Amino acid sequence: MASDAWRGMVGIIKPTKGSASLVEMIRMLPDGIGIIPLFNNIRHGKIEEFRAALPAYEEKIAELAEDQVDLIHAAGTPPFMLLGYKGEREIIERWEKQFKIPIFTSGTNQIAALKALKIKRFVGVGYDFEDTSIVRNYFTVAGFDVLGIERLPVPWEEVGRLSSTEVYYHVKRLFLKHPDADGIYFQGGKLRILDIIELLEQDLRIPVLHPGVAQAWEIQRRLNVRQPKTGYGRLLAEMP
Repeated sequence: MASDAWRGMVGIIKPTKGSASLVEMIRMLPDGIGIIPLFNNIRHGKIEEFRAALPAYEEKIAELAEDQVDLIHAAGTPPFMLLGYKGEREIIERWEKQFKIPIFTSGTNQIAALKALKIKRFVGVGYDFEDTSIVRNYFTVAGFDVLGIERLPVPWEEVGRLSSTEVYYHVKRLFLKHPDADGIYFQGGKLRILDIIELLEQDLRIPVLHPGVAQAWEIQRRLNVRQPKTGYGRLLAEMP
């Protein structure tokens, strides 16, 4: 056991290099949880590139298993949502059987967080897919009602440059088209929007799922840690 991982060690595989979302997520975790990050090299955000990434994920899962981590998070919605809800679960089951370590993806994490927040009908924004029906179909098969899912109107490489206020404006307009939604969903980690999560929850009076917050929440849950943190919305503040 590493001295800084007395609560558990987590291996994380990020789809891209230099991801600011990793830094944000680590800051949300309590002391005593160690992180070993590995990175794939997705560069352009194209569907073909995401499809080709699965062998690289498996190689890095094997590497983390050799490091004897307590938990593995294969991050990135596109590579696994492309498999579909059932296909994703099949590959997770195969990996867990092979490597003897619990594994979760961004998709399974977001499903668990949506259920914890009691969200059944949601609107959301994303950017990873040219075709948002992939996201809609994934969550529909998982039992959710996706009232509206929109792709942000910027190239994949430039999503991180959007200001949080621009994203707030976009998602609020989407919600007002679907006022019966009981939650808001953000798909990917490139968005720098932690400062608007509580604002959206206060203004629209519904919970918000932010992918990095959901990861920090599930890591604690999986490691049997419960240390609420305010400032990032209901999921971490209330730890449902």
